[in-house]
Amino acid sequence: MLIKIHEAYRKLVAVCDSEILGKKFIQGNMQLDLNPEFYGGKKMTEEGIIGLFRELKEEDSTFNIVGKKSVNAALRAGIIDDDSISKIKGIPFAISLL
Repeated sequence: MLIKIHEAYRKLVAVCDSEILGKKFIQGNMQLDLNPEFYGGKKMTEEGIIGLFRELKEEDSTFNIVGKKSVNAALRAGIIDDDSISKIKGIPFAISLL
């Protein structure tokens, strides 16, 4: 998984499964564009991502999460629940504003 933290008035945390980086998924009028400039960050293990999610959750961060592994890590970290997950072309994603 890859994680990139964008600094703004609050942190925007972009996470995606490494194997889908750079791909685009379109379904009807919805689109997932996994642009490397936005998602292409540091490669981390699932446990590392979970720990970082939990840490950043306390900092009023926003999360943009795409891919099966990344979404599962977010579920395990408690930053999203099953109702937060949508899919485009079978690719799960979630956005969390804490």
